[in-house]
Amino acid sequence: MGEVSFETSAYAKIILHAAKYPHCAVNGVLLADGTKVRDSAKTQDLDIVDTVPLFHHSHYLSPMAEVALTQIDTVAQADNRVIAGYYAACENFRDNTVEKCPGQKIAEKIVENFPSAVFIVVDNKKVMQHLETPAIKIHKYCDGKWKLIDTNKLLFQTPYVLETVSHLLQSGVQRDLVDFDNYLDDLSQDWTNLGIEKVVASINASNTVDCKEKDY
Repeated sequence: MGEVSFETSAYAKIILHAAKYPHCAVNGVLLADGTKVRDSAKTQDLDIVDTVPLFHHSHYLSPMAEVALTQIDTVAQADNRVIAGYYAACENFRDNTVEKCPGQKIAEKIVENFPSAVFIVVDNKKVMQHLETPAIKIHKYCDGKWKLIDTNKLLFQTPYVLETVSHLLQSGVQRDLVDFDNYLDDLSQDWTNLGIEKVVASINASNTVDCKEKDY
């Protein structure tokens, strides 16, 4: 299993989705940089550059999932990205295993098309205590099962990721996150969440300036 690295906004959207609906199970897909992956490879590094929140109440409606995945795949290909994984948070606060997660068939479908796909499980207990450790667990499909991999395989492409996500949560940015359930209720809403990406980019730029001023 290769390393899995996350852009700040990609990781942030996962946590914001879980935080927006703490009373619900949520799920979504991971998009990787298509220039750095090999579709048939089972073991490779993945650069997760974006995530797309899917559902908080339509997990088991396959037509909804098919519509969402088709639309996401079309947009992803235009940006030279590939659907490279799946994430989910369980409804029960104490559950943080693949077996308890919703929409596992979506994850299995993704790994059929992309053998090195990963399954991210949100650790609900850590979502609101974000300055210590990442609130996700990474799984790889092996021998017909999703198996937990070492935490040292998780990397972040920019510094201050946990601090940035903590700031977003404290500022209530999760209220602005749009998943496909929201989009299907109101087609004017932006399921790509470009607004959140802009906020994250602004914070990253501010952190970079601070570091230069402090001569880190």
